[in-house]
Amino acid sequence: MTKPETLQQHLQVCDELYQLAHEENRHLKEHRRAPDAALLDRKRALLERLDQSLTSLRTGPTDSPTDRDTRQLVEKVRSRILQILQLDKENEQLLLRVSLSRGLEPAATPVPAASPAMLQKIYTRATS
Repeated sequence: MTKPETLQQHLQVCDELYQLAHEENRHLKEHRRAPDAALLDRKRALLERLDQSLTSLRTGPTDSPTDRDTRQLVEKVRSRILQILQLDKENEQLLLRVSLSRGLEPAATPVPAASPAMLQKIYTRATS
């Protein structure tokens, strides 16, 4: 698979994660409770796909993106990742507020998330 195809596939996974984060955000705002297990299972499955996609990017060709379309695709991926991180941070804050307002421990175990610095490092290596 070529680098642009791998990047396009990675962007698709990122878009799906972004949509799921929006869904989680709506759920937290409307129901004021932790998401159900089905949503968390979908999130875990998408995170596994993200991990596979990152592995594909790391093992693919390591040439720098000289093609204009490839550079634009890399920028789209970076932009989407920043949007996901921002929305995920908001979701964590909403979940914390919901948990504290009820005086309960968080109902669901949070899905482990990579730090922004770690993600930036991964993408720098993958796109270099």
